[in-house]
Amino acid sequence: MTTETAGSLQRAFRLLRLIGESGPGGLRLTGLAEAASLPRPSVHRMLRLMTEEGFVAYEPRGKRYTLGLDLFVLGARAGSPMGLRDVARPVLLRLTGSLGETLFLLVHNGYDAVCIERSLGPLPIRSFTGDIGGRVPLGIGQGSTAILAFLPPAEQDEIISHNLPRMRQFGGFDEASVRADLAQIRADGHAGGAAGLIPGHAGIAVPILDHDGRAVAALSVGSTTDRLGAERRGIIATMLKREAATIAAQINPFDPALRRAGAAMEHVPPTSQNGH
Repeated sequence: MTTETAGSLQRAFRLLRLIGESGPGGLRLTGLAEAASLPRPSVHRMLRLMTEEGFVAYEPRGKRYTLGLDLFVLGARAGSPMGLRDVARPVLLRLTGSLGETLFLLVHNGYDAVCIERSLGPLPIRSFTGDIGGRVPLGIGQGSTAILAFLPPAEQDEIISHNLPRMRQFGGFDEASVRADLAQIRADGHAGGAAGLIPGHAGIAVPILDHDGRAVAALSVGSTTDRLGAERRGIIATMLKREAATIAAQINPFDPALRRAGAAMEHVPPTSQNGH
C-alpha cells in the first residue's frame, strides 16, 4: 500500500466518524469539509465513492450525508456473530440443570412479549404464551412485566395505555396497581413471587438490558408456588440477574431478534414448546 493510498483511507475513515458523530441528521458537504479540514473537492470525491459502495447515504433534498446501510450490515457481522437465541440457549440449559426448573427467553415486540426460546424442567408448567412464537401483552406474566418495567417512561406510558384493556381480560388490573408493580420491579431488579395469575404456578424474571439500559428481552423461570418460597426466590433472582448480565454483554445491537421477534424464530423446530 502506498503512502498516498494509506492517507486516502485515513481521510475516508475520518469522514465516516464525523458523519456518525453528527447524529441522525447527518452533515452537508461544506460542514464535513470544514470539520475534516479537507478541500471540498476531495471530500466530495470520497463521499461519492463511499455512497456508491453503500457506506454513506445521500439525502438530496437536505443535501446531507448519513451513514449507509451497508456499513450497518458490516457492523452486524462484527463482534459476536451470534444472535440472542444462540447466546441465551446455553444459559437456559445451565439454569435448568442447576435449578430443575423451566426457563424462558422472551423478547420485546411492540406491545407484546414473544417467547423465542425455552429449556424444559421436569415439572409440567403452564404459561400464557403457549408454544415458542406465542405472545402475551406486556404487563401479563413475570417475563413481560420485567421488560415493561425497564422501558423508557414515554414508551412505558404508551404501552400501559394501550394494554390496560387487554390486561383486564386476565384479572382486575388498574393503572395505579400496574404502575406500583412496575416501580417495585425496578427497585428489586426482578419481577415475580409466590403468587401467579395461573393457579398453582409462579415465576421470577429479570430484564435483559441493552447498552442504553433499555429492556430488550427477559429471562424467566416458570415454576409452582410451593417451590418458590421466599429464600429460594431470592437465590433464583440473584442467579437470573447474573446470567442476564452475561447475555447482555454479548448482545449484538443489529440482531434482528431485537427488532423483529419473528426473525429469531425462522429456524425453530416444529415441536411443541411453551413460553412464559
